[in-house]
Amino acid sequence: MNYKLRHTTRYHYSAPVTLCHSEARVLPRKTPHQQCGASELLISPAPQVQRERCDIFGNRVLYFAMEEVHQTLDVTVVTPLNTQPLAALPSVSPTWESVAQQLSQDNRFDVQLYRLDSPFIRRNDELADFALSCFTPGRPLIEAALALNELIHTTFEYDPSFTTLATPLSDVLTNRRGVCQDFAHLAIGALRSVGLAARYVSGYLETQPPTGQPRLIGADASHAWLATWIPHWGWLALDPTNGAVAGEQHPVLAWGRDYADVAPLKGVMNGGGDHRLEVEVDVMPLAS
Repeated sequence: MNYKLRHTTRYHYSAPVTLCHSEARVLPRKTPHQQCGASELLISPAPQVQRERCDIFGNRVLYFAMEEVHQTLDVTVVTPLNTQPLAALPSVSPTWESVAQQLSQDNRFDVQLYRLDSPFIRRNDELADFALSCFTPGRPLIEAALALNELIHTTFEYDPSFTTLATPLSDVLTNRRGVCQDFAHLAIGALRSVGLAARYVSGYLETQPPTGQPRLIGADASHAWLATWIPHWGWLALDPTNGAVAGEQHPVLAWGRDYADVAPLKGVMNGGGDHRLEVEVDVMPLAS
């Protein structure tokens, strides 16, 4: 699939900001299944300092600093990219217990990093019990992971009014409602709590307008899903919000242990008072 992604983040402050240092993770990363063209970047007001680096997870991080007094910050990124189908899932996979045992003795940093607790996700017995409703004894790992993905999709309600970043996973699990970020965190916590590796993925999902209605500019959305490690195959990306395997229709922005590692924009500033946030996303399919 060929896309042009447009992502705008806009802050309106109630008082002047005199100094601002920010990090943005809004530049899509290259993966074996995703190639990115050159991004067009517009920051207003124009920063005095701007540079790019890669973080520990391999995500592209844009740092910028502004010393000009301002009450609005606008960051817009436009990126063309191409996504390709994932390889077919293996017809057989090892049992989840054998993989958990293998991972307990594995010292690969790029996998072990995603088995540990993280700022928004703490392993616990409640999450393990939730996972074990799907991860029954001797069940193949891929089959169990797909079942967990479907369980969240079918038994949890998408409710943007229920959670905030501060809502604990125990509340999400008890009330069976939340948003894509919550569902990804829940699945990751469940997988880690039974000894498996799982990471948080941020990206996009194209929104289809109702039949007969025009496509609205800015009406698409950022999205979140997860990926779990399958030995000798790779990372299996799962979208519990939609009960699907995440593939070429899920352009990837960044990944990390949880949302804290991939927040689109964060930083420190002097002044500003209260703020109002606006986000506009367009996932525009292009002719192949």
